[in-house]
Amino acid sequence: MKQLKALDIGLRVLSKFKSNFAYSRIFIPEVFLLAASILLLLFIFIDLPIDGFIIFTVIAFSACIYILYLIGSKQRKEFEKISLAINSIRNNEYNNASDVKLDKYLSKLETDIKKMFIKNQNDIKYLKKLEQVRTEFLGNVSHELRTPIFTIQGYLETLLNGALEDEKVNRNFLEKANNHTLRLNALLNDLIDISMIEAGQMRMSFRYFNICDFLVDTIKEFQPQAEEKNIELIFKSAMKDLKLYGDKEKIKQVMVNLIQNAIKYTEKGLIEVSVIEEKGFGMISVKDSGIGIAEDDLDRIFERFYRVDKDRSRAVGGTGLGLAIVKHILDAHGTTIQVKSEPGIGSEFSFKLKR
Repeated sequence: MKQLKALDIGLRVLSKFKSNFAYSRIFIPEVFLLAASILLLLFIFIDLPIDGFIIFTVIAFSACIYILYLIGSKQRKEFEKISLAINSIRNNEYNNASDVKLDKYLSKLETDIKKMFIKNQNDIKYLKKLEQVRTEFLGNVSHELRTPIFTIQGYLETLLNGALEDEKVNRNFLEKANNHTLRLNALLNDLIDISMIEAGQMRMSFRYFNICDFLVDTIKEFQPQAEEKNIELIFKSAMKDLKLYGDKEKIKQVMVNLIQNAIKYTEKGLIEVSVIEEKGFGMISVKDSGIGIAEDDLDRIFERFYRVDKDRSRAVGGTGLGLAIVKHILDAHGTTIQVKSEPGIGSEFSFKLKR
């Protein structure tokens, strides 16, 4: 039994010895070269008998072995610490970057591992957020598609069950069904737009264009809708020949969304579209006297399908994607959209384009 125990201890010592030498093997040429140089100097400058020289050689060789063992032991411990830190990061065993600790002379490597840990944590958070956004997006898409489809189905079933012959309701039901098909079409178009934008497939064509002429033409398209609600829709600018740089078609999409929203959420008063010249930029804004947006909602209105008032938004035909598309388009122009709003007073959306 004692012999087996001694053998086990011997095998472990041998294994540790071999392991240490494995970690120090890259230093073998340098260590033995140094020992050989010392022996050569002794041989040249000191008159030693052959026996003495042999003894010195054995001592030098033994010293080399011992030095390599110590170097290997230190290297092995360092690599084990590094491996432990990396595995702990991989297994999410650290709570924060300060838990990563190496020896002082490995401070640079410790800093790099901490950066890796922080990046790993950020990637995990991003993936979780992405998964949550994807789940919410699919749920919202399903709900938004289901509502008009079920409504259209209901009107058509009612008509087929006899209402088609009733002149008092048939046209009304058909008009309502048609309105929901238009809403469904708008939703699908917005879904296609935002999918292409987020997939990086949005094609941009930048050029200079007269912003005043552009805004006047855009506003004219919405005058009938504004007049129908007795809202005054005006354009204000001191610069008639101001030219700005951007994708004209994409900026048209931005303005359509902003003006449509202003009309939808304004019951009375004024909507003012303006452009102001600034140093190197032109500031475009759409200001209304509508219901306004609460401060808590301002940071979220550009999220897909986020609505301040869901019932009202659906009643006026919003898809919940318009402002998300606006944000993406302006991001592609290297600018951001600013919002000022006060409930009951109105809202102002503005952004800059380069001159």
